[in-house]
Amino acid sequence: MIVGQLALIAAAVFSGAALYIIVAEQPARLSLDDESLLRQWKPAYKRGFAMQAPLAVVGCLFGLWAWWQSAEWLWLIGAVVLILNWPYTLIVMLPTNNALFATDPAQAGASTRMEIIKWGHMHFMRLFLGIAATVLFLCASLR
Repeated sequence: MIVGQLALIAAAVFSGAALYIIVAEQPARLSLDDESLLRQWKPAYKRGFAMQAPLAVVGCLFGLWAWWQSAEWLWLIGAVVLILNWPYTLIVMLPTNNALFATDPAQAGASTRMEIIKWGHMHFMRLFLGIAATVLFLCASLR
């Protein structure tokens, strides 16, 4: 079923992006001085959001469509798990994001660095949700 495969692809790409952020981008930005760290984080976050947010929505919609076509409950659970990235980001991560966006890079200091480290730790949940959805979609596609 093609829509199921599209859900799987969206979830896998979402997960790959989240993994890249954790494994490569976050450690690289943390090697910068505080001002440069924040200057790098702001546009990187906007670009990452522009990529990952639609992937979560599209993957969820394809997962729901696959569930509707097949009545296989794993598609439904995978769709819900993938879209949970939205409320997690809006409820848990948004206060940190807003604080970082409100900070002038020229005023960045140790507290800014700690907020970005905290942000990175919170980003692990996005990776977990993406991988969980990918595994669920994979299992559903193998049934």
